[in-house]
Amino acid sequence: MNDIHSVNLQAAARQSMLEHGFHPDFPKDVQREIGSLQSHPPVSSRDLRSLLWSSIDNDTSRDLDQIEYAQKLTEGTVRVQIAIADVDAYVPAGSAIDRYAAEQAVTVYTGVHNFSMLPEELSTGATSLLEGQERAAVVCEFAVDANGCVNANDIYQASVVNRAQLAYPSVGAWLASEKNAPAKITDSHELQDQLLLQNQVAQSLRKERYRRGALNLETVETHPLVVNGQPVDIERQQRSPASDLIEDFMIAANEVVAKSLESAGFSSIRRVVRTPKRWDRIVEIAAQLGTKLPMTPDSKALQEFLCNRRAVDPDHFPDLSLSIVKLLGAGEYVLERAGETSEGHFGLAVQDYTHSTAPNRRYADLVTQRLIKAMLAKQKQSYSDDDLVAIAKQCTKQEDAARKVERDMRKRIAAVVMQSRIGQTFAAIVTGVNEHGSFVRTIQPAVEGMLVHGQKGVDVGDKINVTLVRTDPERGYIDFARS
Repeated sequence: MNDIHSVNLQAAARQSMLEHGFHPDFPKDVQREIGSLQSHPPVSSRDLRSLLWSSIDNDTSRDLDQIEYAQKLTEGTVRVQIAIADVDAYVPAGSAIDRYAAEQAVTVYTGVHNFSMLPEELSTGATSLLEGQERAAVVCEFAVDANGCVNANDIYQASVVNRAQLAYPSVGAWLASEKNAPAKITDSHELQDQLLLQNQVAQSLRKERYRRGALNLETVETHPLVVNGQPVDIERQQRSPASDLIEDFMIAANEVVAKSLESAGFSSIRRVVRTPKRWDRIVEIAAQLGTKLPMTPDSKALQEFLCNRRAVDPDHFPDLSLSIVKLLGAGEYVLERAGETSEGHFGLAVQDYTHSTAPNRRYADLVTQRLIKAMLAKQKQSYSDDDLVAIAKQCTKQEDAARKVERDMRKRIAAVVMQSRIGQTFAAIVTGVNEHGSFVRTIQPAVEGMLVHGQKGVDVGDKINVTLVRTDPERGYIDFARS
């Protein structure tokens, strides 16, 4: 058994980045450009600094990409404005910073260190929508009617100030119960009303999306509890009304951006989840639970099945969701030319979907922002179709690599935490079966590992009991035997 204090997780994270094709150190030409950056945000002709903008993100997040504001218009109709950090204003296309960001394509969160796509002077500084700081933004505005349908929309540039930087756990708990509000909310009745209105609109958007067949999934996300630099436990990140609110607003904004670029005759990068290749296994899982799904992929039928299972067995719904997510497969970026029919996003039940709301963290979003600004300035499209194809491929490749790095580090961190629990038995769900072996995730704590004994006959979605037989924090190995 390895000594947990001998495991340098910071060094392991950096090594994993290198092994998966990332360059974790900013080159000298990027550092030189940082030194010459302008210190004040560009001046916009539209001044929206007086609005009660707010952000909701993780407790520790400093790379804030978007802030939100809502206003009642007529009975049942609400105007939503989502301000997205104007990263392009500080990162010119073709600059050293841009070239580095294009190569990395995504910020990687390892649990012990964040490897930023952009230098932190930008991502957590000049281009982050931090509380009380004047910032340049691209605003996506749209009206939502009483049925949750998005109608009139507009996109423009503006100056904004985040008036309240809030966090998912505390806001989510308050929205769920309207008790124990965070101090910033307690101190401002206007902010209370603003967030309640946003939550109401988000619920309408989500209800309409579910009506169209969006999948109501609840996957398990975890983060390490670190004490004195060492992980001591694995905590689950709970889904909440606050995280749902932001997700619903971002999906709506991304639809608006995609449709606006389409209407302007611009090609764009779309995010798609293709029709699931393992639909037969999804049908089999549903049949085991007493539901017959169509033999051809049908997102609405799948959503009805998921809603029923959430109501019937909420305790195991995250496990079912995990199985469905694995069988649906990962999303990818693709070129869409104006006038072509989009593949859409199977899991979200949206036909027009791009990534635009996180330009500090995803290069695809920064490229989309440049397309938007060219559209607003009535200029020619700033990227050729061939450029967009190459960018889409690179972003897909790097996001796949980022998931591998993050998975590697989750396993290393979990191996450190689980070393003292060898010999214990856990309830688990099978998460993967391929030529490399069979893989499981324990329910509590939520950690992933390989099934090294008793793997014959298992498939994704099976619920089994496993015994922890070995951990190797240096390599991130966690081995289980079927009990």
